[in-house]
Amino acid sequence: MLAARVGAPSLEPCQEDALNVVNFFVDLFLHADVLLKAWVDAYGFWIYAILFLIIFIETGVVIMPFLPGDSLLFTAGAIAAVSGGGLNPWVVLIVSLSAAVLGDGVNYSIGRKWGRGILDSGRFSRVISAERLARTEAFFRRHGGKTISLARFFPFIRTFAPFVAGISRMDRAYFTIYNVIGACAWVTLFVGAGYLFGNIPFIAHNLEFLVMGIIAFSLLPALYHAIRGRTQQPDRITTQ
Repeated sequence: MLAARVGAPSLEPCQEDALNVVNFFVDLFLHADVLLKAWVDAYGFWIYAILFLIIFIETGVVIMPFLPGDSLLFTAGAIAAVSGGGLNPWVVLIVSLSAAVLGDGVNYSIGRKWGRGILDSGRFSRVISAERLARTEAFFRRHGGKTISLARFFPFIRTFAPFVAGISRMDRAYFTIYNVIGACAWVTLFVGAGYLFGNIPFIAHNLEFLVMGIIAFSLLPALYHAIRGRTQQPDRITTQ
């Protein structure tokens, strides 16, 4: 909590709460390793529930695409690789995989049942913008059903893809196959990479910088599409 300066007016409770939320997400992005280690020490076995919740929300709640799934999985794997780190790599894999599969499934169901109503209401237009949905639709047109698997490796798109699949009423069995394939590839790659490299002393001592590098690298596709979107008209959303 940010202490008020002497002689300066204190923050209103709602402003202070908002600032605390912002600080939490900044720490989660920039200091995921420190935060995750602190949670392991503070919550013990319950850290797996926290890990599940973050991955589930990022993939399952269409208005929360900004959570750092890639870096969190890598950090969890790296901590699990260290003797006495407090995380079991197999439990991390199972918990993360379950969260990723269930999250996409819930997101698909929300899009299928309430997607059009959510879009028409305009309540979340700042997050679920027409431009972002258009990019996701364009991704679908280029890659077909494989989008559900490929989107796992693209921040923001991985959150919107199952929602758009639900709106367009993609066959549920077809969606589930690619959902499981994509979740297995995504979770195994990042947790496995963290576990393999976490034992290397240089990486273990500079994990914060590596996590920041992963975040920057994972945002490159979004930056590319943002620049491209300024130079050409985005594709229109067309669903059947």
